[in-house]
Amino acid sequence: MRWQVLIAVLAIVGTLVLAGLGAYRTTTVLVPDAGGTYREAVAGSPRYINPLLSAFNDVDRDLVALVFEGLTVADDKGQIQPLLAQRWEVSADNLSYTFHLRQDVLWQDGVPFTADDVVFTVDLLHSPDLNGPHNLAELWSTVKVERPDAYTVVFILDEPFAPFLHYTTLGLLPVHLLKDVAAAELSSHPFNLQPVGTGPFRVVEVTPEHALLAPSENYRGGRPYLDRIELVFYPDYASVYGAYADGEVEGISHVASSNLSEVSADNDLNLFCSPLAGYGLVFLNLERPVFQQKEVRQALLLATDRQRLISHVLDNQAIKADGPVLPTSWAFAETARRFGYDPAAAIALLEKAGWIDSDQDGVREKGDLELEFALLTNDDDTRIQIINELTRQWAEVGVRAIPQTAGVAGVVRDFLQPHSYDAIVYEWQWLPTDPDPYPQWHSTQRQGGGQNYTGYGNEAADLLMEAARQTTDDTQRASLYRQLWEILAEDVPVIPLYHPVHCYAVDKLVHDVRVGPLHDYPDRFRTITDWYINQRRVLVSEQPLWNGR
Repeated sequence: MRWQVLIAVLAIVGTLVLAGLGAYRTTTVLVPDAGGTYREAVAGSPRYINPLLSAFNDVDRDLVALVFEGLTVADDKGQIQPLLAQRWEVSADNLSYTFHLRQDVLWQDGVPFTADDVVFTVDLLHSPDLNGPHNLAELWSTVKVERPDAYTVVFILDEPFAPFLHYTTLGLLPVHLLKDVAAAELSSHPFNLQPVGTGPFRVVEVTPEHALLAPSENYRGGRPYLDRIELVFYPDYASVYGAYADGEVEGISHVASSNLSEVSADNDLNLFCSPLAGYGLVFLNLERPVFQQKEVRQALLLATDRQRLISHVLDNQAIKADGPVLPTSWAFAETARRFGYDPAAAIALLEKAGWIDSDQDGVREKGDLELEFALLTNDDDTRIQIINELTRQWAEVGVRAIPQTAGVAGVVRDFLQPHSYDAIVYEWQWLPTDPDPYPQWHSTQRQGGGQNYTGYGNEAADLLMEAARQTTDDTQRASLYRQLWEILAEDVPVIPLYHPVHCYAVDKLVHDVRVGPLHDYPDRFRTITDWYINQRRVLVSEQPLWNGR
């Protein structure tokens, strides 16, 4: 009887424990908690953790995105939002921009951020001795800056330039640390590897093997969950994947196409793929007689199987492009004409325009002119595959493209800039967050260093581009841009091919990693302050209302 009583008592106790545990779990929830180190493998190493000098190095730009901030920031649709500035006003003539700065911002060493830092950064950009990107210095060289008080900055432009706000996303530098450094000496200053910014993470250590970052105690936005971020340096993307496979890191900064299937099959990884602000295209030299008929250009686009290029050549790391801006952009024109893959329609269009293969040699003619041209690209293996595939596709509708290659450095300098080519496969990378098309498509940019490499000219398009640069009203600009995209889609001055896709992967132990359209690789860190590894259980009634902090 005593054993029976003991068993009964134990059963009752067990039931009560289980009931209590069940009640506890039903009245509590897991929430993010501080702590943990996120280690990510990157290809390359830093040289300039400095927003004025970081443009040409992927690792530099990654670290700058974590450490520095600008007056504004571009959201995932490319629209400008306040950051270090609370708000701004634009004068009636669109020449003056007055920024009112936040007054709760501290540099990571505890010194207050003020208008003096903004003025100092712009003064550096004015210097011809600064070893930074030419286009950045060119824009800021014409901008005057005034400081009415410690928390107000005024920029004065020579002429209206609506995309100007997008240049205010540039990270700012601390005058109290660099005021005695000449622009020519900035690139060799220790600050570049021991930076101080206003962002959520500060640099603790940089060695040839890694960069270690910790939350900034002075960051106004609250402490990030992660205790540490460690970017670990490797020589190439193959080594980056190997580092994860060997358990050295939790994140893969870039998943190469050769590793995509392995990463996709790994149940411990979350794979994120997002289109980048850029596009692959075929430039057509409109000065060549063979391309001067709009119908020929439209037929080439109809005869281009872009989806096959993406699946067979680009390993599906791209999406089809119908123009220069992503469908997620605020300036995208949903109503613009789109050309699908339709070889029969291409043939009909060419024949209607007078291009006939009268001698049955596989190449169409119109009078004495044959539908034949050289198709050039650089000596990159993928680009070579693209021109070979395009050559095959276009041959099916009676167009002879002759594949040619040139060195990487020579395509722009030796062919695009002097307009000494027929057609070129090219990829625009890291397009600005503002889709200002003026440098590429306005007729004045055909010469004198402009980027209108096709020689395109359309009076109605010119007027739209000029008007868009004159207004700061985003709704009006969007309407003007959409009208422009409709003209470009009809005229087909280039053959749009694809938007590249950037894939990266993060171990499932890291939570709340979110993906959106990327203007550049560092945008994968856009929500880094919300990432977390550790969790804790709290009562439902005690659940934090703001990110667990």
